[in-house]
Amino acid sequence: MRYNFDFASLQEYWPEFLRGALMTLEMTVIACVLGLVIGVFCAIGRRGKRKWLATLCGAYVEIVRNTPYLIQIFFIFFGLASAGLKLPIFAAAVLTMVFNVGAYTAEIVRAGMDTIHPGQIEAAEALGLSTPQIYWDVILRPSLERVYPSLSGQFVLMMLSSSVTSQISAEELTGVANSVQSESFRSFETFIVVAVLYFAMAMLLKFAFHLFGQAIFPRRRRLGTPL
Repeated sequence: MRYNFDFASLQEYWPEFLRGALMTLEMTVIACVLGLVIGVFCAIGRRGKRKWLATLCGAYVEIVRNTPYLIQIFFIFFGLASAGLKLPIFAAAVLTMVFNVGAYTAEIVRAGMDTIHPGQIEAAEALGLSTPQIYWDVILRPSLERVYPSLSGQFVLMMLSSSVTSQISAEELTGVANSVQSESFRSFETFIVVAVLYFAMAMLLKFAFHLFGQAIFPRRRRLGTPL
């Protein structure tokens, strides 16, 4: 069996591919920024003294991590619509991504916080630092520095997982690919192009996270620690 590749027939669809790629990156950036904020507060809540808050944050993390991402998308887009709250496709897709990546980020950040020796916190309290100062300077900043490679890896994985949002007709890269292959009848070539674009975006994000880590964690740069 021989297959004749015809990538030339896809040239007219390059603007659509690029539009889908840009939307994928836009969704990823929004989701990761908001997910990081949620993850940090959730990690603090799980380690706090308020039992009800720790239980609530723990339930959120476990529900997200133990249910399929696709089901979460359907719940937010179709489930909420059935309850009378119909969200635009883009908003539903990004909200699901935020909801999902926030839970994984919370566990990564909490793991980083657990590496802080209690003696450091006690020393900060003895010096009279306030609770916000202790959390930021003694706990949070060193924790984020230690788990930064895991966080950046999770954010890249979120970008790749955004392809699932095509199931609710989000016009990101995979959604565009579905339209292109149905019009061009060149499915093999279409998804080869999409795979290459996803690979390129993943490499781009990894490089961007590397530069960002070099900028905000100068100590790791001086020590030559990979980010």
